[in-house]
Amino acid sequence: MNDRVTVDIQDGVADVRLVRTDKMNALDDAMFSALIETGERLKGEAGVRAVVLSGEGRAFCAGLDMGSFAAMASGERAQRSSAEALLTPKRTEGGSNRAQHACMVWREIPVPVIAAVHGVAFGGGFQLALGADLRFVTADVKLAVLEIKWGLIPDMAGMVLMRGLVRDDVARELTYTGRIFGGDEAVSMGLATRVCADPRAEALALAAEIATKNPHAIRAGKRLLNLMGEGDQPAILLAESQEQGALIGSTNQVEAVMANLQKRAPQFAD
Repeated sequence: MNDRVTVDIQDGVADVRLVRTDKMNALDDAMFSALIETGERLKGEAGVRAVVLSGEGRAFCAGLDMGSFAAMASGERAQRSSAEALLTPKRTEGGSNRAQHACMVWREIPVPVIAAVHGVAFGGGFQLALGADLRFVTADVKLAVLEIKWGLIPDMAGMVLMRGLVRDDVARELTYTGRIFGGDEAVSMGLATRVCADPRAEALALAAEIATKNPHAIRAGKRLLNLMGEGDQPAILLAESQEQGALIGSTNQVEAVMANLQKRAPQFAD
């Protein structure tokens, strides 16, 4: 895994880096495996309170490896039997196939995930960034729902992850054209959180701040925010009450109150 993705955990912050720099962190089979393995590990990693996802080298992630497109051009996939083509791929409990899970696993991690995006994030790389809770980007970043260039559609959970971020017509325009856009436009459309001179530094700073908050409240907040995009009103209202009821009077919640009253840094337990 270390030749595709590295993880460094310090003071509650997991610094996750794509390190296939010679290929601009493009997605090959090994990268899919590494992303899934890393995400699944962080779901249960004790003491992790926030995650920063970034890419080393010239880009966050250039998208699907060119070798995959070469295989498609050769007709390799077309040679499969019709029966095989109709088989439903193995899916996770949340409904993702393997490629989708490489993006969705970051949304499923119980703590906030911040993507720090520079260079390019095209196609699958862009969908990977969408899996994060927040996206910090450079002004000169190049982003695109690029699949139409290759005669394809976004199929790494892009439709689920764009839902709620952009207007329906904006998602359609980006999907139909594959046009490239920059950081400021991404913020204006709702696809990026903020433009930064150094997205990774700002992401790590925010992650460190989040790591000082009540970790149980942060996790409860992420559960509610994930539900907000798909649950109906009664389900969301009930979940609010249930999450708050579990927090009030808990050890960490009492510590948050006492630390504020005593004007000191809180000491939370994971």
